[in-house]
Amino acid sequence: MTDTIENKPAPKLWRDMARRLTPAAEVKASTSAPDPNAESKPVKPASKASLMLGMLQRADGATISQLVAATDWLPHTTRAALTGLKKKGYHVTSMKAEGEERVYRVVAD
Repeated sequence: MTDTIENKPAPKLWRDMARRLTPAAEVKASTSAPDPNAESKPVKPASKASLMLGMLQRADGATISQLVAATDWLPHTTRAALTGLKKKGYHVTSMKAEGEERVYRVVAD
């Protein structure tokens, strides 16, 4: 009885194959500086979270109803976003005057 071991080459990884198929000139062109004559990318619209943060940084702050109207989120989603801001390190405070709605603010540390 004899053991035979076939000497097969290692299977090629897809990433390795993709690198080999890409001409070196294209790789160099993609890493060069951007063309100044090319059209610029459109400006990304502000996210709802950044809109909410801007409202909370105002001197008078914002209420849940104001944040809901601005973001078009449900109240529980808006409160969850406030919790997310706290987890990101923002110092969110809230105050409630008698007979008024609770006002939330982001205070600078």
